[in-house]
Amino acid sequence: MTTKGGAASDGRRGGLAPDAAGPTVVIGEILVEIMATTRGPGFPEPMPLVGPFPSGAPAIFADQCARMGGTAGLVAAVGDDDFGRLCLRRLAADGVDVSAVRAWPDAPTGTAFVRYRDDGSRDFVFNIARSAAALVSLDEPARRLIARAGHLHVMGSAFAIPGLRPLLDHALDAVRDRGGSVSLDPNLRKELAGDGEARARLDRVIDRADLLLPSGEELLVAAGAGDEDAALAALFARGVGEVALKRGREGATWFGSDGSRHDAPAFDVPEVDPTGAGDCFGGAFVAVRRLGLIPERALLYASAAGARNVTVLGPMGGAGTRAELDAFIAATPRRG
Repeated sequence: MTTKGGAASDGRRGGLAPDAAGPTVVIGEILVEIMATTRGPGFPEPMPLVGPFPSGAPAIFADQCARMGGTAGLVAAVGDDDFGRLCLRRLAADGVDVSAVRAWPDAPTGTAFVRYRDDGSRDFVFNIARSAAALVSLDEPARRLIARAGHLHVMGSAFAIPGLRPLLDHALDAVRDRGGSVSLDPNLRKELAGDGEARARLDRVIDRADLLLPSGEELLVAAGAGDEDAALAALFARGVGEVALKRGREGATWFGSDGSRHDAPAFDVPEVDPTGAGDCFGGAFVAVRRLGLIPERALLYASAAGARNVTVLGPMGGAGTRAELDAFIAATPRRG
């Protein structure tokens, strides 16, 4: 037996609620990203920079979701400044509902300065905690958007912003109460697994999630297990319906609670900027699953979305439409 939107009433969640049930809503930070054009450790001296680029994991996810033809909305905050206006123009132009994004006159838009090291790792200087990104609240526009949501996507990074916690609690209850579905990108570092409050909040979302979208060992952190098989068994026992595991250069795998599995080899592309690849993967996957695509096809689009995005400078610079991803899939070789 299922309730409106596909959520099961017997403790086992169903598939994702259809797009017609209401927008996919994501809550969290909007940032601009500014990148060093030279490689090396950190920012110890003046250096050339490029940007600003619209960024923030929830914003990237929502943008890719909308570009795939899904309905998407964002609960967030920016400063009433050029950085904020840049982000809002991009998101609105791509079809994201930004009615619940507040522009603060006395707080700046969040920023992330990024520099690549020679080995491909990155150094960051963030301003989130003292920016508008930390001032997201359950105001009336947020309540209205959440009340229409058919699906809630939760980013684990949101657990690090104290002001988002009551908002996430409200959204989880509201979306579930109206029969909507929930997905989670754990996006939690292993070091945070010992944080009791972060762990409790993560567990609360997992216990209500239909879909998990972890990267690598995030699967083990989310499940509290030591290997992949044990992690999947633990998550499915808790009612999760499906897991789309991002494996980076090794591709991606979809697992269903009924034991089914699909593998997607990685696309062989030159890496220009990996920031946002996982968020594009998630945004594409959720969008097309809610639009009715089977898991195997959704995994292909998600893998293509992540791969295409890394070929362009800027965290959402390569977010593709469905037609663009069709062309990318047809023209791009796979690894191994």
